[in-house]
Amino acid sequence: MVDFPSANGKMHLWQSVETVKGATTTLKQLAQKHDIYIATNAADSNEQDIQQAFERVNLAQYISGYFCFANTGLHKTSADFYQHIIKRLNVEASSITMVGDTFAKDVLPALESGISAVWYNPKHLPQRALNKPLTKNQSFTVINQLEALLP
Repeated sequence: MVDFPSANGKMHLWQSVETVKGATTTLKQLAQKHDIYIATNAADSNEQDIQQAFERVNLAQYISGYFCFANTGLHKTSADFYQHIIKRLNVEASSITMVGDTFAKDVLPALESGISAVWYNPKHLPQRALNKPLTKNQSFTVINQLEALLP
């Protein structure tokens, strides 16, 4: 979803909501073989609010669930947020990959938690150094378009 800095409040109530370029095609194909969850920093929204925003752009059909402050009690900028998701889904950290567009708020906490990460970097920002080495089960990739996630 496109985050409009000038829009306030719950996304599903915004006048306009849009998908990121390539999101529909990518999610449609990935959802055929993978469970897809949304992890968001939307502090003022609950799961239902977030789902309604995704419904407005016809993406909710590809999403298995939503994680936010309202249902975790944790902020996405913390590795504990991702540890909570691992426990809640009852899966190994190595089976999860987080795709995010903010290096410091998405990628670093995900990697710190032990899961793999993909930095969606359509603006071609300079790549920053990782805080620590990856474990043998982790990977880190940078992509500039969502379709790069497809096989």
